[in-house]
Amino acid sequence: MEILSGLNQTEIEKITDELKASKFRARQIHNWIYLKSVSSIDEMTDLSVKFREELKQVAVVTDIKIKTKQVSSDGTIKYLLEFSDGECVETVLMRFDNRANLTACVSSQVGCAVNCSFCATGKRGFIRNLSYKEIIEQVLTIQRDTGLKVTNVVFMGQGEPLLNLDNVLKAMEIFNEDFQIGARRLTVSTSGIIPQINKLADFNMQSTLAISLHAPNHNIRRQIMKIEDKYNMEELKKALKNYVNKTGRRITIEYLLIKDVNDSVENAKELAYYLNDIKCNINLIPYNPTEQNDYKRPSNNSVMKFKYLLEHSGKKVTVRLERGADIDAACGQLKGKVC
Repeated sequence: MEILSGLNQTEIEKITDELKASKFRARQIHNWIYLKSVSSIDEMTDLSVKFREELKQVAVVTDIKIKTKQVSSDGTIKYLLEFSDGECVETVLMRFDNRANLTACVSSQVGCAVNCSFCATGKRGFIRNLSYKEIIEQVLTIQRDTGLKVTNVVFMGQGEPLLNLDNVLKAMEIFNEDFQIGARRLTVSTSGIIPQINKLADFNMQSTLAISLHAPNHNIRRQIMKIEDKYNMEELKKALKNYVNKTGRRITIEYLLIKDVNDSVENAKELAYYLNDIKCNINLIPYNPTEQNDYKRPSNNSVMKFKYLLEHSGKKVTVRLERGADIDAACGQLKGKVC
């Protein structure tokens, strides 16, 4: 049985050809899936009943199940999705009161091999990569369930996207071409997989590259991110400068502020020095508590002081607006804990 979600129009045409239907029928099916986000063939009401019955003999729209759904007090929605093999991932829809954007935070792997000390996902360990279809199904599920159109996609859910690069790039292509989401509204976040960053530089993509840096120096980063032992900050900086030089694109630096770990005035100065010659914006993320460690959230005063010092260095700095912390949907809290 063919799964229609994830197929492009040419692939859908192969199915309609076998059913002796026109290419126009394939275009209709394509629009129902990506622009109208239907969950069943019966919902494709401009197809004849006879043709729908024939199509149902060879295909289904999706085989993804919503295992649980939680809605935050701020409107954020977190889904636990179950795939056909029984594995689960979480995906999040974030809404912002003063913006028209609807952002889907998608997962790229079941579990994660990077195992950062502050992140709940890595505690599961790495289980498997998601296929590109399983990645885009996360956005389709959101759209089917809410009736809303996702405008932005960030690869900041479970897993390390650059360790599943082929499937991530294929999903991004479909988001851009089939969902009609602009390339600059797609963001890929990485803990710093240097060979893959260099590969992305050669692709010269228009999407945003976000780097989960989270430390101002080697010793602190090594303490909270094991990836530092393999891809250290000195080599990472070379890769980031190469990326900027080749693409001309500004990088987003993500920096998780953890009380008494990486949030001091001296840490801010160190970070400003490290980033001085890198074309980037900085996104500060006050730590969101998880059950896995004893880290604490810094005070608002500490966050604002850190922000001021970085801005004084000439960088554009934002503090990420927390969404969904009350349902464990904020940064670092995803883990698929029901499965």
